[in-house]
Amino acid sequence: MIRTDYETIQVTNTEEGRVTLTLNRPHVRNALNTRMGEELRDIFVPLRFSPDGVRCIIITGAGDKAFCSGGDLKERKGMADEQWRQQHKIFEEAYYAVMECPIPVIAAVNGFAYAGGCELALMCDFIYASSNAQFALTEVSIGIMPGGGGTQNLPRAIGERRAKELILSARPWTAQEGYDWGLVNRVCDPLELMDDVVATADRICQNAPISVQQAKKSIHYGMQVDNMTGLIYEVQCYERMIATDDRREGILSFNEKRKPKFQGR
Repeated sequence: MIRTDYETIQVTNTEEGRVTLTLNRPHVRNALNTRMGEELRDIFVPLRFSPDGVRCIIITGAGDKAFCSGGDLKERKGMADEQWRQQHKIFEEAYYAVMECPIPVIAAVNGFAYAGGCELALMCDFIYASSNAQFALTEVSIGIMPGGGGTQNLPRAIGERRAKELILSARPWTAQEGYDWGLVNRVCDPLELMDDVVATADRICQNAPISVQQAKKSIHYGMQVDNMTGLIYEVQCYERMIATDDRREGILSFNEKRKPKFQGR
């Protein structure tokens, strides 16, 4: 399981393998500072090769105002160019590790998801959002541009032309608009958001871990190549499960009319 002694991220582990990561700087709308970037990196980089019993991860924000309002601009005030570059490298390493995580990652967006906060949500596998959530990529309004995957992941989610409109205008959009465009999977009542996310996460946790990870990998990388190459890659991912105990347990439990007990091996 994941350590629980972080400064800016509250970690909640469960025996079933569901982990909730709560961005925990509510006094600044969970703005992303250097420490938070380091802690996200520390959590996600090892998971790429050692899931260690984790079956699904939820990322959300502390409080009811914000998921994450983006980079902490007060911390960035007066930063020298090289300091800025070094900090951004930390954010890049953290965000790419979220995107490359073999374990499903769900964003539970419970308020403002602006700039780097929006990009973090886009790095997750899918998004559930509170009905009062708002999204925006506001970087061009302060002299920078999205640098945490926003210019790549947003157009892949909602199309090039709409993404250009939103990024270049820096205007916010609602959870309902995000749902209509295919960015948000579900719009939830604010009081039911976490219940809805946990219900889906628990369904994922009940499934065979290797199967879930291989299916995610097949979708993620298959979408980046032509269809025939993707089909070939899918079969390679499928082959990984044939010799597993979980595959044998799945078939046996079906025939014995009982719930399977998957061990991730």
